[in-house]
Amino acid sequence: MWKLRDKYAIAGIGYTDFTANSGTTVLNLALQACRNAVVDAGIDMSEVDGVVSFHFGDSVPSMAVATGLGLPAARYAVEFSSGGNAANLIVQTAAAAIEAGLADNVLCYRAMNGRSGFRLGGGRDLNSRGITQYTAPFGWISYPQAMAMWCRRHMIQYGTSSEQLGTIAVSFRRNAVLNERAMMRTPITLAEHQASRMIVEPFHLLDICLESDGACATLVTSAERAKDLRRKPVYIMGAAYGGGPNQGDDLFDAIRWPDHAHNYARYIADDLWRSAGVGPSDVDVAEIYDCFTYSVIMQLEGLGFCREGEGGAFVQNGRIERDGELPLNTHGGLLSEAYIHGLNHVVEAVEQLRGAAGSRQVPDAEIALTTAGAMTCGSALVLRN
Repeated sequence: MWKLRDKYAIAGIGYTDFTANSGTTVLNLALQACRNAVVDAGIDMSEVDGVVSFHFGDSVPSMAVATGLGLPAARYAVEFSSGGNAANLIVQTAAAAIEAGLADNVLCYRAMNGRSGFRLGGGRDLNSRGITQYTAPFGWISYPQAMAMWCRRHMIQYGTSSEQLGTIAVSFRRNAVLNERAMMRTPITLAEHQASRMIVEPFHLLDICLESDGACATLVTSAERAKDLRRKPVYIMGAAYGGGPNQGDDLFDAIRWPDHAHNYARYIADDLWRSAGVGPSDVDVAEIYDCFTYSVIMQLEGLGFCREGEGGAFVQNGRIERDGELPLNTHGGLLSEAYIHGLNHVVEAVEQLRGAAGSRQVPDAEIALTTAGAMTCGSALVLRN
């Protein structure tokens, strides 16, 4: 369990434009976001000595970013071969590296040309290795197909409806309208959600996240160092990473999972809240991983915001709006802002806790939750101002 409560902080954030065609390399995107995070923190580039990232072979190595930034001594340059489940893990890892004396100031980034370059939505190699040998013969080769199985199980077991999924999409788009960096800023209605093209049952087009080009970065340092920097520190109260039994042989493997009406969240909840010393009722704003609308419902249940099976009802009646009981995905999320594999959730949480989110600001936000993951494993952070 995380035992570093409030010892480390996010001192800077940076991002690029989010587009469907960046017109530049992934390396340039990574460097731009990282430089912006360093400038935002008000630290000298020469003081940065760690770089951490994650990717699926669609990005650039941390050592290449360290080189491109001209870091004089990158003592810690690593990346995870991982999906969006690692968006919070890299921030946790940065703090752990500093605690271990491996670095002092660590940049965390995710950069991708996820629309104009390598597209995660394009499916998997049709080979006979691992779990794919059992799924590809039936045409089960894309993430929407895999995620649809989880969503359908929740619907069957608890009566969750497509209209409840649509409530999430509509709410997040409403937030994106106020967000200048969001890719999708045209309001949508529940009727439009229901009328949008069916991709794979039960998912309509508007249940599925965007494909985006762009990058985000955060600068992690000690709480003491952060106090002397340009921006108001955002402290890491708690953190957790993991999942349940039989996580499988890759992130696509759900066949071994014991209960598809629940995902990773129920398995990390105790560690997360105990590490932070708070609970779900203390959260002022939450940025929940929304690669698909269904994943929001499962994470709300698993983390204890509502009882199992009640996530569909929980998101209705204005509860998740900016002025509701639990404001969710105030930037528009992966569904409407951009899909930067979840690290943009951390950027938004920092802005909310700084009180710098402009017209989408949640008043007096003091504690924020960010999550990452939709299937067998994931990560989460509890942050405070």
